[in-house]
Amino acid sequence: MTPAMRPTRRGVVVLAATPVLFAAGQWAGYPLFLALAGFCGGILLAAVALTARRPRVRVTREVYPERVERGGAAFAKLRVRSIANRRQAGFTAGDRIGNGFHAVAVPALLPHKETERVYDLPTGRRGCHQVGPLTLDRVDPFGLGRARVTTGDTTTLWVHPRVHPVRALAGGHPRHHHEGVASNEALRGSFDLREVREYTVGDEVRHLHWKATARTGQLMVREYIDPDQPRFTVLLDTRFPDALFEEAIDVAASLVASAAGAGHRCRLVTSCGLDVATAGGPSAVRLLLDELTVLAPHRDASQALVPGSLARSGGGGLAVVTADLPTADLASLTGVRSRYSPLAVVVLGGGAPPVVPGAKVVSATDALGAVRRWNAVMPR
Repeated sequence: MTPAMRPTRRGVVVLAATPVLFAAGQWAGYPLFLALAGFCGGILLAAVALTARRPRVRVTREVYPERVERGGAAFAKLRVRSIANRRQAGFTAGDRIGNGFHAVAVPALLPHKETERVYDLPTGRRGCHQVGPLTLDRVDPFGLGRARVTTGDTTTLWVHPRVHPVRALAGGHPRHHHEGVASNEALRGSFDLREVREYTVGDEVRHLHWKATARTGQLMVREYIDPDQPRFTVLLDTRFPDALFEEAIDVAASLVASAAGAGHRCRLVTSCGLDVATAGGPSAVRLLLDELTVLAPHRDASQALVPGSLARSGGGGLAVVTADLPTADLASLTGVRSRYSPLAVVVLGGGAPPVVPGAKVVSATDALGAVRRWNAVMPR
């Protein structure tokens, strides 16, 4: 499809001046005005002719890495290959990145030759940003017209929150059940023996204990169970003002990345209803950071800090990231204190830290200050 030319601001001025100059020349009888009108009309026709032909090129784009921390380095590589049998004039190619646009000048190409252009992608704003589609621009030498063609597909650049080094905090018991309380939620691959009991319908035949069966005269099976593993929950208050919400996201991201990266069962809960539980590990870190990447503030006055799902569950350590603790929120937090140990509260904004019985309170003005204070006061 041949791209339609759109006049630039300069082109609009020249287009408007052409009939005015022609009329003035005819009315006043000045040949100079007629010559200028003819010149303007000629360069307008030349601009249409030069920009009407679509560049015959094949363009591909790669984005790496697909996920990057806010403020980190991300790149796009453009490969432009001529598919024409003659020299291709230079043009401008670029990608739409979120609401912005990044342009790259592509030089003239010989027949069937290829060139590469690498440029930085903006990563200063957290979010899931669409990169593309690719646009090809051709501007005439006089700057009067522009033809734009959209081609190629789109890809996604995930700009994760900034993760600061922070000490992992988790509660629970060691792996062996004889050293702690056992859990009925067994992890895959666990072979901690809890007891030998009588066989019931549905038990694994491979767990039959033949010596006990011979001794008792009844089918006996081994019962395996996993002990309660270290676990950590982060409760993020999404009622932050805009100035502090990104700082709160960075704090929550640092806490969950540290705990999940250490292999602890990690859970992310927000006051707006998000509840994501993971078993820990690198895949859990990626999942939790993806959730925080697309999380938006929810400033509902009727929204409580502690959701019902958190109040009904328990186990392990709990960290609360908030900007303020009014009386109602403090009471709800005190109500779940017995279910979680240890309990920590991170308050951002620089105000007077609240008193939360049985909890360690960390107060700071931003995420970096909160992380430094956390590492200083939390147990190793």
